Amino acid sequence: MIASLPRPLWLRASTVVYGVLFFAFLFLPLVVVAVFAFNDAPYPAPPWRGFTLDWFFGHDGAGRTGLFADSAMLGSLWTSVVVASWVTLLSVVVGTANAFLIERTQFRGKQALNLLMLAPLVIPGVILGISILAFASRMANLADDLWGLELEFLRPGLPLVVLGQFSYIVSIATLTITARLKRFDVTLEEAAYNLGASRAAVLWTITLPYLRPALIGSAAISFLMSFENFNTTLMLVGSDAPLTVMMYGRMREGATPVLNAVSLLLMVASAVLALTMMRGSKVNVADKR
Repeated sequence: MIASLPRPLWLRASTVVYGVLFFAFLFLPLVVVAVFAFNDAPYPAPPWRGFTLDWFFGHDGAGRTGLFADSAMLGSLWTSVVVASWVTLLSVVVGTANAFLIERTQFRGKQALNLLMLAPLVIPGVILGISILAFASRMANLADDLWGLELEFLRPGLPLVVLGQFSYIVSIATLTITARLKRFDVTLEEAAYNLGASRAAVLWTITLPYLRPALIGSAAISFLMSFENFNTTLMLVGSDAPLTVMMYGRMREGATPVLNAVSLLLMVASAVLALTMMRGSKVNVADKR
């Protein structure tokens, strides 16, 4: 249907109803979680018992331990930040190298490599985690039996969590950066070479600035996907539990509004990150104009 043509009333009404239901389905659970982070009751669900900030700032003396006084929860939050930072760094660096390999070189088996790169994206996270754990444990045992080496990074723990998450997040980073690199005009590089620029200078002043939006976008996606990952992390984690695993354990013991407070904090942080990226993209567009 042409947008400029008048639409019947029932079609306009159904479009509005569909939009309202769709966004309610998306955001109503988030609103409920956010509201009941301030509920003056020991459970994170209706009915409403009054407003309180105890689930953020409460302490043991008040009988309620809030988020900012819960050292275990804050420690798991910091653990997730550390893991996500390493995964992001590795994914962006290796993803950039993969993008140049795919777009700038020709070699036998290139198509097969592209297909293999997508394989981790279609494997369930639990299966991926179990497979990595079994392989890493076997390699660690083999190194210990043959050479007497104790490879701790192959045992359950944060290094293995980083490797496990990196194994599939790097594929997403590669696809994001490759899509941007496909649209790059290589004649810009050729002109710079003709003017006497070195390969490093061309990469630093021409190619990477063009790839900056994709690099920033892939970094944000990698960080968020690592931070919220649960299935793969659960299979590989050791004694230091990231936030998702800690929240899962707390839910099994009995949910409290502290979990709502954590969720609200993460929602605010994600919204700030998204708005910052949107503002940065608008600034880049304005500078180009």
